[in-house]
Amino acid sequence: MRFLTVPGYTGSGPDHWQTHLEQDFAGFSRVVQRDWETVDRDRWVGRLDEVVRRSAEEVFLVGHSCGSVTIAQWAATRYDSRVAGALLVAPADTEAAGALPAIKPQAPMPAVELPLPTHLVVSDDDPFLSLGRGRELARTWGSSIEVVPGGGHLATRDGYGRWAHAAELLEELSGITLEPTLGRVPFAQ
Repeated sequence: MRFLTVPGYTGSGPDHWQTHLEQDFAGFSRVVQRDWETVDRDRWVGRLDEVVRRSAEEVFLVGHSCGSVTIAQWAATRYDSRVAGALLVAPADTEAAGALPAIKPQAPMPAVELPLPTHLVVSDDDPFLSLGRGRELARTWGSSIEVVPGGGHLATRDGYGRWAHAAELLEELSGITLEPTLGRVPFAQ
């Protein structure tokens, strides 16, 4: 199985949990957008579709923020059965009145049940997604949901660099044991 990380607006920096997953475990690669600073729903969904369709293996998607939204938009419009499921962490509410102007072009959020197993991880104090909206998205998308108390946007600045729980969730959701990259010790202090 191939794990594809799908970062959001501005990408995922060198100490982001998605970057650590890519470095610490075999079988991970990143869906790279041409421009991380300019959110473009159609272009971002198209790029994800291109990468999925090129895969010779079954795929599991791992999104954060606008990357989670990209996955949901892709699944609602272009789903491919090679994708076994998705972990959607802190999807940014691109429709919220207070959404950053830079992410509003990614609206609208899908308003249909997604055709693949998805698990949302949200927090109770995310400035980009209210807990109520997170629960609403989980119901609409048919996702299981987990709430992290005090997790903020579940990003590097919120203390989510190396995040062992993400790897644990991926093993549980995919049914695959993650293999450490040769010479790396995941989550070593």
